[in-house]
Amino acid sequence: MRILILILFLLPNLCFSQLNPQSKKITKKFFPNPNLEISTPAFSKKKGFTSYSMMMSFINDLVKDRDDVSLSFIGESQKGKSIPMVKISNDLSDDKLKVWFQAGMHGNEPASTEGILYLMQQLLLNDKYSYLFDRLELIIIPMVNIDGYEKNNRYAANGLDLNRDHTKLMIPESNSLKNAFSKYGAEVTVDFHEYTPFRKDFTKIGDFGISNIYDVMILYTGNLNVPKLLRNYTNDIFVANAREKLESNNLRYHDYIVSRNNHGSIHFHQGSNSARSSCTAYALSNSVSSLIEVRGVGIGKTSFQRRVNSTFLVALSYLETAYNNVQNVKKVLRDSKQTENAAVLKSTPAILNSKIECLDLGSSEKIVLDVILHDKFNAKADLTRERPHAYLFRNDNKLLIKKLKTLGLELTSVAKSQTVKVEKYIVDSYEKSSMKYEGVFMQKVKTTTEYTDLDIDKFWYLLNMNQKNANLAIEVLEPEAPNSFVSYNIIKTNKNLELPYFRLLKK
Repeated sequence: MRILILILFLLPNLCFSQLNPQSKKITKKFFPNPNLEISTPAFSKKKGFTSYSMMMSFINDLVKDRDDVSLSFIGESQKGKSIPMVKISNDLSDDKLKVWFQAGMHGNEPASTEGILYLMQQLLLNDKYSYLFDRLELIIIPMVNIDGYEKNNRYAANGLDLNRDHTKLMIPESNSLKNAFSKYGAEVTVDFHEYTPFRKDFTKIGDFGISNIYDVMILYTGNLNVPKLLRNYTNDIFVANAREKLESNNLRYHDYIVSRNNHGSIHFHQGSNSARSSCTAYALSNSVSSLIEVRGVGIGKTSFQRRVNSTFLVALSYLETAYNNVQNVKKVLRDSKQTENAAVLKSTPAILNSKIECLDLGSSEKIVLDVILHDKFNAKADLTRERPHAYLFRNDNKLLIKKLKTLGLELTSVAKSQTVKVEKYIVDSYEKSSMKYEGVFMQKVKTTTEYTDLDIDKFWYLLNMNQKNANLAIEVLEPEAPNSFVSYNIIKTNKNLELPYFRLLKK
């Protein structure tokens, strides 16, 4: 074990898929497979996981000769493979709750796709689940990142991370996914992933290092532009029921945590408020939204049945909760849409002394660590700005308009020529990163707003904030927001310049 930990410490860029750091002793003691027969494609082969062609054969067999399920494609991967979308619904009701499941966004997280294939198989072949579709309509995207998946690689073919691309939209697959999501209008969304239980940071804790022990970590957003009603409802109803489902199946769970090196000491961060990832981006689209992380990256097919079953159980829990709360979910979303809270541009997580469970690799025992926890579920606003009635920009700003429409934001042309009082943005300070992050040189700005009279006509677009995805507009258009079009250098600027769009504070 000493040798293993030394290797992990000295070679931080080691590809974990080439070396399984988990001992058989730990696997047998803490992560045994359930007594369960799973017949999805990956279980038909000794090595490797489900290929794209295997997945498509499996799906085609499931949907064949059925009226309650359909297969279509949302676009192509960068290497030309069609991205499948499966829709399950019956014709018994027109007022169903729309649910969206996606998996395989990172190509080295195989239990996400396999778990969703197992879910599809159970939903379509096991009659005991058919009742769900009397009240629900379900979309499943089982393998978003096909090119990465075929290579067991986290990233898309252009080297970028799909789950860091929900506002800058620089990856073809992201645009296809977001277009389909925006068109569907999902009310409940879940993104299935796996996480790395053996991290470089963990080698510095204890004599031989530690490992994350949780079978599942659950992420729901802490972003303060998502109304508190929606954030609390997601946690109190959907996440709470998923926790109960996992506990009843003897699986360990925790809210999503990740370690970070903080000036030489290891701190833990809980939750997320970043719109660059799916959980927050979808919640800002006024949807009950979660991201599920199953323990699995870097350990090959170790405990693979357990991982697939964990994915399946959480997915089933979300469907059951949705089925039992159709009208409640719709009411929460209606009420959340009416928010008039100030736009939050920056926030700070609460810093707490907390405890987490983990595996001590020296003793192969579960231990409890006292940790410093940066809790983004309980963040506080640092910088706010009055929420506008609308944003205004000229219709010749093609790139801006295209991205806004992809995000599902509705734009209307100004009906008549008129002069309106608006706020303009002036850049007071400007920094540009010297290194690329996810394909771009990030910009960091501070702006002030000033009132001005603006002449507008039919060549101007209005983005009214009384719409479903309005809170997403704050994230991409308020320039100080960390995932805005300005931050991502989509809108290029510099000190003392005005930005090419305006805020309308009154109707």
